[in-house]
Amino acid sequence: MCFIYLSQSMLLLRTTSSSWRRSLDWNRWCGNMANRNPQIKYTKLFINNEFVDSASGKTFPTLNPTNEKKIADIAEADKADVDHAVAAANAAFKIGSEWRKLDASTRGKLINKLATLIERDVEYIASLETLDNGKPYGDSVFDIGCAVDTFRYYAGWCDKIHGNTIPADFELFSLTRKEPVGVVGQIVPWNYPILMLSWKWGPALATGCTIIFKPAEQTPLTALYVAALGKEAGFPAGVINVLTGYGPTAGAAIASHSDINKVAFTGSTQVGRLILAAAANSNLKRVSLELGGKSPLVICSDADVDEAVEIAHGAIFNNHGQNCCAGSRTFVQEEVYDEFVKKAVAKGTSRKVGDPFADGIQQGPQVDDEMFNRVLSLIESGKAEGAKLDCGGGRWGKEGYFIQPTVFSNVTDNMRIAKEEIFGPVQCIIKFKTLEEVIERANDTSYGLAAGIVTRDINKALIFAQSVKAGSVWVNCYDAVVPQVPFGGYKQSGFGRELGEDSLKEYLEVKSVTIKMPYKI
Repeated sequence: MCFIYLSQSMLLLRTTSSSWRRSLDWNRWCGNMANRNPQIKYTKLFINNEFVDSASGKTFPTLNPTNEKKIADIAEADKADVDHAVAAANAAFKIGSEWRKLDASTRGKLINKLATLIERDVEYIASLETLDNGKPYGDSVFDIGCAVDTFRYYAGWCDKIHGNTIPADFELFSLTRKEPVGVVGQIVPWNYPILMLSWKWGPALATGCTIIFKPAEQTPLTALYVAALGKEAGFPAGVINVLTGYGPTAGAAIASHSDINKVAFTGSTQVGRLILAAAANSNLKRVSLELGGKSPLVICSDADVDEAVEIAHGAIFNNHGQNCCAGSRTFVQEEVYDEFVKKAVAKGTSRKVGDPFADGIQQGPQVDDEMFNRVLSLIESGKAEGAKLDCGGGRWGKEGYFIQPTVFSNVTDNMRIAKEEIFGPVQCIIKFKTLEEVIERANDTSYGLAAGIVTRDINKALIFAQSVKAGSVWVNCYDAVVPQVPFGGYKQSGFGRELGEDSLKEYLEVKSVTIKMPYKI
């Protein structure tokens, strides 16, 4: 549910001093390419390489969060459709099927072909993403470049997944094989639709699994289009299946299906518990969970304050704050606290909110009315509990789900805004005295997805990195996520890893083969 990449394919240079934020020139170039009214080509379920109606015939609307108007009616999957897709995926995974007979290097070529097709259609896909999600068009283009990088990374892994030979005792020769786990269910959120798709599809396809993929009901459009590109790339029927629908119906059916061998979920901790229970109560399928966070970003008094303000601003406001590893607890050392707050407020006040297709816009709407109202409710709790509202704090504009960039100072650890995941453009600035103290406070949370520190002292950085309980720790940067480096959480932020070599393990079984030799060598 994250993230700000360095994208090689989009040839974008990022520095920590700009907190990975894209420039106005980049947004202006993207604005010239945007299509505000892209044709909606696919609205049905994608099963066995065909677009089909749901078994029930039901549909649901997907809305434009900028104006709350319907974009299209989308097929609504439920258990019968999951059964249909699982049957197709199982058939595609059988020994002797076209998919299972492919050489590993050929799988890599297919994944690379899919990446090339996504790159070819970047302007159209970005327009779909912005229309459906509300993020600025430049951000959508950037996310797609990151997705392309991710697919190309996994394409390179296909023919490098192998086991070992083992010097066993006695007259035995042993080896291990790495084999795909089988049919996998994948359920993703709405904040980074195409990026989350690439994180899930990449390792599953590289290892030779087949996929039942459920995008968030708020943002189904790009997943359906990329499914069509998968068919165009040449993936055999049944390898990729996309089911649009709701979590309590389609998502629950995926998590509890006895013929799905693994489920990967990105979303809230609350829903993650339901996924885990459903998997345990069905067939004990393998589960990986990337869940919520309340991540600390620590600004030390020896840091360059201007640079720290930039890093902290991007850490919370990028993607409208809709980021599970957002730096949503900004701890600032007391010696520079007042200076930091003053500059952070100026930065928040200058942030440009509005039409996500317009030039120079940095923040569009929240994704839907539920998230819009939740964020506003938490802002009100901050006011009521005594935090100082320095800027923002309410709705922006008269239509759509826009929220003003909001900065609170004088926040204390016991306030709701310091404890609960806000998932919105709300910066909470908290004062601390010593490194030892802030490490203890940073760890005083049920979450453990990410953390960051800004300091010129390498010893402080190393002590913090070793002491904080988080799956990712960033020093003098934030959200610096690249395909080669694993990503995932501690504690109630989940288990298992996305990206990097570690993510492949989530989709592989290890088989040991032992052979008795006629004599000991």
